[in-house]
Amino acid sequence: MVLKVIAGTARGRMLKTLPYGNLSIRPILGRIKKSIFDIMQLKIYNSVFIDLFAGVGSVGIEALSRGAKKVVFAELNTISLSLIKHNVNMLGFGSRSEIIKCDIVKNFYILKGKYDIVFVGSPYKKDNTDSSCAFTYPVLSNIVRYDILNNGAIVVVQKYIKEFSKDIVNLKCFRIKKYGDTIVSFYKK
Repeated sequence: MVLKVIAGTARGRMLKTLPYGNLSIRPILGRIKKSIFDIMQLKIYNSVFIDLFAGVGSVGIEALSRGAKKVVFAELNTISLSLIKHNVNMLGFGSRSEIIKCDIVKNFYILKGKYDIVFVGSPYKKDNTDSSCAFTYPVLSNIVRYDILNNGAIVVVQKYIKEFSKDIVNLKCFRIKKYGDTIVSFYKK
C-alpha cells in the first residue's frame, strides 16, 4: 500500500507502511484524507492536533506538513508506533511530534493536554468480520470526560458505516460526509 503526503511542506513524500492486510490497520483513503483536510484547512496552521488510533501516522503527518504546531500520535500497536517514529523523523517532523503508546479506550487519561483538532480513526471491524468495533462512542465520551478540547476545537471521526452512534453530551455534530463504507463526522463543543 502506498501512502503519500497530499499537501504542504512534505507534499508528495511517501510514508513507510506495511503491505495491506499485515495488521489490523486500515489506512485512510487518499480521497477521504484530502476531503477532511479541505474541510478543516483554515484550522490546521499553528494548531495542536492529536491523531487517535494513528496507524502509521498518515493523518497527523498531513497536519504537520500543512503547518500544525504540534501533533500527538496515540497508538497501541508496537509496529505502528515504530513506523510513526520512522515517518516523522524521515520527514523532519520529529521535534513537533509526540508519540504515545496508549489504549485509547481504556487508558485515555494518559493523553494529557488540550487540542485544537482531534482525529479519531479507529478500527472498523473485528477480525475481518462484519461486526463493528464500536469505538466511536467510548472515545467521544472520553474526549468530553477528560476535557481535552481547546475553545473552538473540532473533533473529526472516521468510522464504519454500520457502527451504531449515540449522541454525546457537550459535543454537537455539525457535518457528516459519506464515502462508501466510511462515515466522517465533524463535532464541536
